[in-house]
Amino acid sequence: MLFNQVIGQEHIKNHLRIAAENGRIPHAQLFVGKEGSGTLPMAIAYAQFLLCNFSNNTEACNIKCDKLQHPDLHFAFPVTISDRVKKHPVSNLFLEEWRQFLNEQPYASLFNWLHHIGVENKQGNIGVDEALDIVKKLQLKSYEGGYKVMIIWMAEKMNNAAANKLLKLIEEPPQQTVFLLVTENEDQIINTIRSRCQALHFPVLAVQDITTALIEREQCSESEAAKIAHQAEGNYNKAVQLLQDDGADLIFEEWFITWIRTAFKAKGNAAVVQQLVAWSDTIAKAGRENQKRFLAYCLQFFRQALLLNYKSENLVFMETKTGFNLSKFAPFVHAGNILEIEKELNDAIYHIERNGNAKIILLDLSMKLTRFLHKKEEGISS
Repeated sequence: MLFNQVIGQEHIKNHLRIAAENGRIPHAQLFVGKEGSGTLPMAIAYAQFLLCNFSNNTEACNIKCDKLQHPDLHFAFPVTISDRVKKHPVSNLFLEEWRQFLNEQPYASLFNWLHHIGVENKQGNIGVDEALDIVKKLQLKSYEGGYKVMIIWMAEKMNNAAANKLLKLIEEPPQQTVFLLVTENEDQIINTIRSRCQALHFPVLAVQDITTALIEREQCSESEAAKIAHQAEGNYNKAVQLLQDDGADLIFEEWFITWIRTAFKAKGNAAVVQQLVAWSDTIAKAGRENQKRFLAYCLQFFRQALLLNYKSENLVFMETKTGFNLSKFAPFVHAGNILEIEKELNDAIYHIERNGNAKIILLDLSMKLTRFLHKKEEGISS
């Protein structure tokens, strides 16, 4: 992948290109950005620039990199046991699927990757076996006499044992070895790793960049591309999903509507509380990655309702698929409860990520939501 194939982020491309041409290449860099902002495509493009720009045979080098088969380009990414890999899962065992995945959807999310390898109901991680594999790979000399590049995607999924194994190597890598750690949440990476990397923060993609990409890559009409780009909130992966309409938003919307209606009726009504228990049961069976995606969708729904409540219609892009009237729901989300709602939703995502009991987490969240929805905004009489 070349820099000109990466959507937007021109200032970051220029920074990386100029720094490399001037010989200022940090041995460990941290690419930080939200899903769909282009951190992984940029890491691949930068790696290709390092490997091929200083190569004696640039054309052959670019062909190898385009196929993700350059011997000095290495990848590590979250994996887990599957029907094919029964134990000790490491990235090398999934390289064929990884190349296909990147060829089809380089802006995709961790959930998309896990779905691609058929383990969407499990959580992927980068474990100690992976760390040992990385150490072995990078101890070898460069095949082509230039740089060796190790891209670690979703580096926040490294467990502590793996991070500690890599600590010394990242601090003092072999000559002409470059680590590119790609993350959506740098706070989840242990401090000792973070402090050894030069961080580069990616903004979300501009609406115009997403619009242009949809027109050129997805053969989308200009009017539809502009509408989807606005809804995507700077996330190209989300834009593609909206264009393809993968159906997840409809399911999430149905879950959300059932949830808020039941939670609202549950105050002082023990019979309705049982419905919340049943709802929590349903979501708990959906798999952890789906649960986290659903809770992120809920966050977005509440924020959109808040904007509508405070007459910021020009910032409201959500279009319901079930005919649910957002304007009637909006008055229930206000300054008096939005911070508590956001905190509890983020806490729920945090605990689900750490293998908490989903049914208990979701039921606790539901009981709190019952109270929040009945809370009055300050200055408004009961």
